[in-house]
Amino acid sequence: MAVKIKLKRLGKIRQPHYRIVVADARTRRDGRAIEEIGIYHPTYNPSRIEVNAERAQYWLSVGAQPTEAVLAILKLTGDWQAHKGLPAPAPLLQPATKESKRRSFDEFAKALEGIGEGKGEAITQKAKKADKKADEAEAAAESTEA
Repeated sequence: MAVKIKLKRLGKIRQPHYRIVVADARTRRDGRAIEEIGIYHPTYNPSRIEVNAERAQYWLSVGAQPTEAVLAILKLTGDWQAHKGLPAPAPLLQPATKESKRRSFDEFAKALEGIGEGKGEAITQKAKKADKKADEAEAAAESTEA
């Protein structure tokens, strides 16, 4: 019996998520699986990938063949390199926290201050201030005429 490691699709029409499963090669995509060894959520930012490395190594060692999509996932997690005896890849990116985003924004703002391109006020705000001063001047003129 040929065994494949493949993706089993779940979720709504435009919100897919997958389970990484070990199944007979003859079963349909979303059919019965021998074992579930991980999950993959491509719509998250960054994508969520979780693979049970121990079970993946076992199934690869007994001859299970990954599909192209699963092979790409296993290369990202480093399980394929571990199976083949290659050096491990760089770790996956972790989602940025609000503090780190704020810190990088502050650094960028400080770098812009050094350039000297003005104070960074919006054009629309200046126009509103000018209109407000004109309205006040008209109101003052009307009050003096009356």
